[in-house]
Amino acid sequence: MELPLFPLHTVLCPGVALPLHVFEERYRRLVGRCLDAREPFGVVLIREGREVGNTDLRLARVGTTALIREAGRYPDGRFELMTVGGQRFHIDAVAQGREPYLVANVELLEEPIGDATAARRLSHRVSTRFLEYLELLQPALADASDGPEIEVEIVVEPADEAQPPVESGAMAPLLPVDEAVSGTTEISITTGSDAERRDLLMAAARRLVTPDDPTALSYVLTGLVQLELRNRQALLEARDTERRLRQLEALLGREIDLLRHQLKPLVVDPATDALRRN
Repeated sequence: MELPLFPLHTVLCPGVALPLHVFEERYRRLVGRCLDAREPFGVVLIREGREVGNTDLRLARVGTTALIREAGRYPDGRFELMTVGGQRFHIDAVAQGREPYLVANVELLEEPIGDATAARRLSHRVSTRFLEYLELLQPALADASDGPEIEVEIVVEPADEAQPPVESGAMAPLLPVDEAVSGTTEISITTGSDAERRDLLMAAARRLVTPDDPTALSYVLTGLVQLELRNRQALLEARDTERRLRQLEALLGREIDLLRHQLKPLVVDPATDALRRN
């Protein structure tokens, strides 16, 4: 299938929300096309180069379709979007010059689970490790009193390509999400004492990491754990759920060990909690 591409310095996972601020003209046209056709675009990691301007880019070969759930347009033409990861794809070929943005021929990827029994066992182990990781991470973040106030917002939705994006319409304000996403899990923790916020976060995390669906769990955690982009991309590209969970288990073990020995620099990348910009 043919898919317009939105290269970014981020990795989008199926079922995980990604806000975008779109100001460059070519990407405004891409968004307009997708809204009019009620079709997704593809988010793919930039390995080298920048998404702004006409610099040469080296892209990852595996990305994720982005389904537009909310869209707002400013008078000057800029867009604010809330997108949700749909389905993974592999880039077969990229066409340049036909449109101001990149267009690729892609193959949508299946989601094999691998050994189902092993995947279920791994889901329980990885969930436990993630909660341990979060327990170790929160006190260190709370101690960073000279840093910015921490706001935690987690938005996760089951990926479903059949759910249409919102209508384009008149978009001066941000359009509300449609009924199709009423099952979204959204947790925002911004008030209360550090201890109260930590307890709320841990309760929210426990609800999110139920191991009933190993594939969904693997993508939620891939999006939540603080990882280098190359590691997050490797998890996205894992050939099946079992392998992704094994990789997550190893990465979480490493992160837990670093946190226990206070070796991990606890610096939150502003790009992870600000709107993504093209």
